[in-house]
Amino acid sequence: MLLVIDVGNTQTVVGLYDSGDRSHQLLDHWRLATHSERTSDEHLLMLRQLLETRDLDLRTDVEGVAVSSGVPTVTFELRRMCDRYLDLEPVVLGAGVRTGMSVLYDNPKEVGADRIANAVGAYDLYGGPTIVVDFGTATTFDVISSAGEYLGGAIVPGIEISLDALFGRAAALRQVELVEPRSVIGKTTVESIQSGALYGYASLVDGMCERIEQQVGESTVISTGGLAGLIGPITTSIEREEPWLTLHGLRLVWEKNQS
Repeated sequence: MLLVIDVGNTQTVVGLYDSGDRSHQLLDHWRLATHSERTSDEHLLMLRQLLETRDLDLRTDVEGVAVSSGVPTVTFELRRMCDRYLDLEPVVLGAGVRTGMSVLYDNPKEVGADRIANAVGAYDLYGGPTIVVDFGTATTFDVISSAGEYLGGAIVPGIEISLDALFGRAAALRQVELVEPRSVIGKTTVESIQSGALYGYASLVDGMCERIEQQVGESTVISTGGLAGLIGPITTSIEREEPWLTLHGLRLVWEKNQS
Protein backbone atom coordinates (compact mmCIF):
# COMPACT_ATOMS: atom_id res chain seq x y z
CA MET A 1 0.00 0.00 0.00
CA LEU A 2 1.00 3.61 -0.60
CA LEU A 3 0.21 6.43 1.82
CA VAL A 4 0.09 9.94 0.37
CA ILE A 5 -0.05 12.84 2.81
CA ASP A 6 -0.83 16.44 1.91
CA VAL A 7 -0.03 18.72 4.86
CA GLY A 8 -1.70 22.11 4.59
CA ASN A 9 -1.58 25.00 7.03
CA THR A 10 -5.08 24.23 8.29
CA GLN A 11 -5.84 20.64 7.33
CA THR A 12 -3.95 17.47 6.46
CA VAL A 13 -5.38 15.03 3.92
CA VAL A 14 -4.24 11.39 3.92
CA GLY A 15 -4.91 9.08 0.99
CA LEU A 16 -4.46 5.33 0.56
CA TYR A 17 -3.60 3.64 -2.74
CA ASP A 18 -2.77 0.13 -3.79
CA SER A 19 0.81 0.72 -4.93
CA GLY A 20 0.58 -2.10 -7.47
CA ASP A 21 -2.67 -0.90 -9.07
CA ARG A 22 -2.01 1.23 -12.16
CA SER A 23 -5.62 2.42 -12.31
CA HIS A 24 -4.74 5.02 -9.64
CA GLN A 25 -7.94 4.28 -7.74
CA LEU A 26 -8.05 6.00 -4.37
CA LEU A 27 -9.01 3.33 -1.84
CA ASP A 28 -9.70 5.61 1.10
CA HIS A 29 -9.01 9.11 2.39
CA TRP A 30 -9.10 11.04 5.65
CA ARG A 31 -9.11 14.76 6.46
CA LEU A 32 -7.49 15.87 9.73
CA ALA A 33 -6.63 19.13 11.48
CA THR A 34 -2.98 20.09 11.05
CA HIS A 35 -1.08 20.38 14.35
CA SER A 36 2.48 21.58 13.89
CA GLU A 37 3.47 20.38 17.38
CA ARG A 38 2.49 16.73 16.74
CA THR A 39 5.47 14.39 17.25
CA SER A 40 6.58 11.45 15.12
CA ASP A 41 5.17 9.06 17.73
CA GLU A 42 1.80 10.80 17.57
CA HIS A 43 1.82 10.66 13.78
CA LEU A 44 2.44 6.93 14.02
CA LEU A 45 -0.50 6.36 16.36
CA MET A 46 -2.81 8.52 14.25
CA LEU A 47 -1.93 6.81 10.95
CA ARG A 48 -2.09 3.37 12.55
CA GLN A 49 -5.63 4.02 13.76
CA LEU A 50 -6.70 5.26 10.32
CA LEU A 51 -5.38 2.15 8.59
CA GLU A 52 -7.02 -0.11 11.15
CA THR A 53 -10.37 1.05 9.76
CA ARG A 54 -9.32 -0.83 6.60
CA ASP A 55 -7.94 -3.83 8.53
CA LEU A 56 -4.41 -2.83 7.50
CA ASP A 57 -1.23 -2.61 9.54
CA LEU A 58 0.92 0.49 9.10
CA ARG A 59 4.23 -1.32 9.53
CA THR A 60 3.60 -4.40 7.42
CA ASP A 61 1.17 -3.23 4.72
CA VAL A 62 2.64 0.16 3.76
CA GLU A 63 5.54 0.04 1.33
CA GLY A 64 5.68 3.71 0.37
CA VAL A 65 4.93 7.19 1.68
CA ALA A 66 4.72 10.39 -0.38
CA VAL A 67 4.40 13.81 1.27
CA SER A 68 3.67 17.35 0.18
CA SER A 69 3.89 19.78 3.05
CA GLY A 70 3.79 23.50 3.70
CA VAL A 71 4.59 23.04 7.40
CA PRO A 72 8.32 22.27 7.94
CA THR A 73 7.92 20.94 11.50
CA VAL A 74 5.37 18.38 10.33
CA THR A 75 7.61 17.39 7.41
CA PHE A 76 10.47 16.74 9.83
CA GLU A 77 8.36 14.60 12.14
CA LEU A 78 6.92 12.56 9.26
CA ARG A 79 10.47 11.87 8.02
CA ARG A 80 11.44 10.79 11.52
CA MET A 81 8.39 8.52 11.82
CA CYS A 82 9.17 6.79 8.50
CA ASP A 83 12.80 6.28 9.47
CA ARG A 84 12.16 5.02 12.99
CA TYR A 85 9.05 2.88 12.55
CA LEU A 86 8.61 2.05 8.88
CA ASP A 87 12.25 1.70 7.82
CA LEU A 88 11.63 3.53 4.54
CA GLU A 89 12.54 6.83 2.96
CA PRO A 90 9.46 8.92 2.15
CA VAL A 91 9.25 10.83 -1.12
CA VAL A 92 8.91 14.42 0.10
CA LEU A 93 7.99 16.68 -2.81
CA GLY A 94 10.61 19.38 -3.11
CA ALA A 95 14.03 20.13 -4.55
CA GLY A 96 15.72 17.08 -6.06
CA VAL A 97 12.53 15.05 -6.44
CA ARG A 98 11.58 14.01 -9.97
CA THR A 99 8.17 15.28 -11.04
CA GLY A 100 8.36 15.01 -14.82
CA MET A 101 7.35 18.67 -15.08
CA SER A 102 9.49 21.71 -15.87
CA VAL A 103 8.88 24.55 -13.42
CA LEU A 104 9.21 27.93 -15.14
CA TYR A 105 9.17 30.00 -11.96
CA ASP A 106 12.04 32.46 -11.49
CA ASN A 107 12.96 30.43 -8.41
CA PRO A 108 11.37 26.95 -8.64
CA LYS A 109 12.08 26.31 -4.93
CA GLU A 110 9.49 28.95 -4.03
CA VAL A 111 6.58 26.97 -5.47
CA GLY A 112 4.58 25.14 -2.81
CA ALA A 113 4.76 21.35 -2.96
CA ASP A 114 0.98 21.03 -3.09
CA ARG A 115 0.86 23.34 -6.12
CA ILE A 116 3.34 21.14 -7.99
CA ALA A 117 1.38 18.01 -7.02
CA ASN A 118 -1.81 19.66 -8.30
CA ALA A 119 -0.12 20.56 -11.58
CA VAL A 120 1.26 17.05 -12.10
CA GLY A 121 -2.12 15.50 -11.36
CA ALA A 122 -4.04 17.95 -13.55
CA TYR A 123 -1.78 17.47 -16.57
CA ASP A 124 -2.03 13.69 -16.22
CA LEU A 125 -5.84 13.87 -16.21
CA TYR A 126 -6.54 16.67 -18.68
CA GLY A 127 -3.38 17.67 -20.48
CA GLY A 128 -2.91 21.38 -21.10
CA PRO A 129 -3.33 24.26 -21.11
CA THR A 130 -4.90 23.78 -17.70
CA ILE A 131 -5.74 26.06 -14.79
CA VAL A 132 -6.03 24.59 -11.30
CA VAL A 133 -7.95 26.59 -8.69
CA ASP A 134 -7.26 25.28 -5.19
CA PHE A 135 -9.59 26.52 -2.44
CA GLY A 136 -7.46 26.07 0.67
CA THR A 137 -6.12 28.38 3.37
CA ALA A 138 -5.13 30.49 0.38
CA THR A 139 -6.91 30.33 -2.96
CA THR A 140 -4.25 29.51 -5.55
CA PHE A 141 -4.29 29.51 -9.34
CA ASP A 142 -1.75 27.28 -11.09
CA VAL A 143 -1.23 27.27 -14.83
CA ILE A 144 0.10 24.36 -16.90
CA SER A 145 1.04 24.81 -20.55
CA SER A 146 0.07 22.57 -23.43
CA ALA A 147 3.62 21.17 -23.27
CA GLY A 148 3.22 20.16 -19.62
CA GLU A 149 5.22 23.03 -18.11
CA TYR A 150 4.36 24.71 -14.84
CA LEU A 151 4.07 28.36 -15.87
CA GLY A 152 3.24 29.98 -12.54
CA GLY A 153 0.02 31.35 -11.11
CA ALA A 154 -1.55 33.59 -8.52
CA ILE A 155 -2.28 33.53 -4.78
CA VAL A 156 -5.09 35.33 -2.96
CA PRO A 157 -6.30 35.06 0.66
CA GLY A 158 -8.68 32.15 1.13
CA ILE A 159 -12.37 32.63 1.78
CA GLU A 160 -12.19 31.68 5.44
CA ILE A 161 -9.17 33.92 6.06
CA SER A 162 -11.00 36.84 4.46
CA LEU A 163 -14.08 36.24 6.59
CA ASP A 164 -11.98 35.96 9.77
CA ALA A 165 -10.43 39.34 8.97
CA LEU A 166 -13.87 40.84 8.33
CA PHE A 167 -15.33 39.58 11.61
CA GLY A 168 -12.22 40.55 13.54
CA ARG A 169 -12.26 44.17 12.36
CA ALA A 170 -15.99 44.86 12.09
CA ALA A 171 -17.49 44.72 15.57
CA ALA A 172 -21.09 44.80 14.33
CA LEU A 173 -20.65 41.71 12.12
CA ARG A 174 -20.78 38.15 13.38
CA GLN A 175 -19.66 34.85 11.95
CA VAL A 176 -22.08 33.13 9.58
CA GLU A 177 -22.47 29.69 8.08
CA LEU A 178 -20.82 29.54 4.68
CA VAL A 179 -23.76 28.47 2.52
CA GLU A 180 -25.30 29.91 -0.64
CA PRO A 181 -27.90 32.60 0.19
CA ARG A 182 -31.36 32.89 -1.35
CA SER A 183 -30.25 35.66 -3.69
CA VAL A 184 -27.18 37.64 -4.69
CA ILE A 185 -29.02 40.61 -3.13
CA GLY A 186 -28.98 39.83 0.57
CA LYS A 187 -32.08 40.70 2.58
CA THR A 188 -30.32 40.28 5.93
CA THR A 189 -26.81 40.95 7.17
CA VAL A 190 -26.13 37.22 7.24
CA GLU A 191 -27.25 36.80 3.63
CA SER A 192 -25.28 39.87 2.57
CA ILE A 193 -22.08 38.40 4.01
CA GLN A 194 -22.81 35.03 2.40
CA SER A 195 -23.47 36.68 -0.95
CA GLY A 196 -20.28 38.73 -0.82
CA ALA A 197 -18.17 35.74 0.21
CA LEU A 198 -19.53 33.18 -2.26
CA TYR A 199 -20.54 35.22 -5.31
CA GLY A 200 -17.65 37.60 -4.77
CA TYR A 201 -15.14 34.75 -4.83
CA ALA A 202 -16.89 33.15 -7.78
CA SER A 203 -16.48 36.41 -9.70
CA LEU A 204 -12.84 36.60 -8.60
CA VAL A 205 -12.24 33.10 -9.95
CA ASP A 206 -13.99 33.85 -13.24
CA GLY A 207 -12.11 37.12 -13.68
CA MET A 208 -8.71 35.56 -12.93
CA CYS A 209 -9.31 32.63 -15.27
CA GLU A 210 -10.38 35.00 -18.04
CA ARG A 211 -7.18 37.01 -17.65
CA ILE A 212 -5.02 33.88 -17.57
CA GLU A 213 -6.68 32.50 -20.71
CA GLN A 214 -5.92 35.76 -22.50
CA GLN A 215 -2.24 34.78 -22.14
CA VAL A 216 -2.24 30.99 -22.55
CA GLY A 217 -5.35 30.40 -24.63
CA GLU A 218 -8.50 28.43 -23.88
CA SER A 219 -7.83 26.12 -20.94
CA THR A 220 -9.45 23.37 -18.92
CA VAL A 221 -10.26 24.85 -15.51
CA ILE A 222 -10.20 22.44 -12.56
CA SER A 223 -11.10 23.08 -8.94
CA THR A 224 -9.86 21.29 -5.87
CA GLY A 225 -9.61 21.91 -2.12
CA GLY A 226 -12.03 21.91 0.77
CA LEU A 227 -14.42 24.58 -0.55
CA ALA A 228 -14.29 23.60 -4.23
CA GLY A 229 -17.70 21.95 -4.06
CA LEU A 230 -19.24 25.14 -2.70
CA ILE A 231 -17.69 27.72 -5.04
CA GLY A 232 -17.24 25.73 -8.25
CA PRO A 233 -20.92 25.30 -9.14
CA ILE A 234 -21.59 29.06 -8.99
CA THR A 235 -18.70 30.01 -11.27
CA THR A 236 -18.86 30.10 -15.06
CA SER A 237 -15.23 29.11 -15.61
CA ILE A 238 -14.70 25.92 -13.59
CA GLU A 239 -15.40 22.82 -15.69
CA ARG A 240 -14.21 19.95 -13.49
CA GLU A 241 -13.99 19.31 -9.76
CA GLU A 242 -11.20 16.99 -8.60
CA PRO A 243 -11.33 16.88 -4.77
CA TRP A 244 -8.36 14.51 -4.52
CA LEU A 245 -6.17 16.09 -7.19
CA THR A 246 -3.23 16.69 -4.84
CA LEU A 247 -3.25 13.07 -3.73
CA HIS A 248 -3.33 11.89 -7.35
CA GLY A 249 -0.35 14.08 -8.15
CA LEU A 250 1.55 12.81 -5.14
CA ARG A 251 1.04 9.23 -6.24
CA LEU A 252 2.39 10.05 -9.70
CA VAL A 253 5.44 11.74 -8.18
CA TRP A 254 6.06 8.73 -5.94
CA GLU A 255 5.97 6.43 -8.96
CA LYS A 256 8.45 8.63 -10.85
CA ASN A 257 10.92 8.33 -7.98
CA GLN A 258 10.98 4.55 -7.69
CA SER A 259 14.16 2.91 -8.96
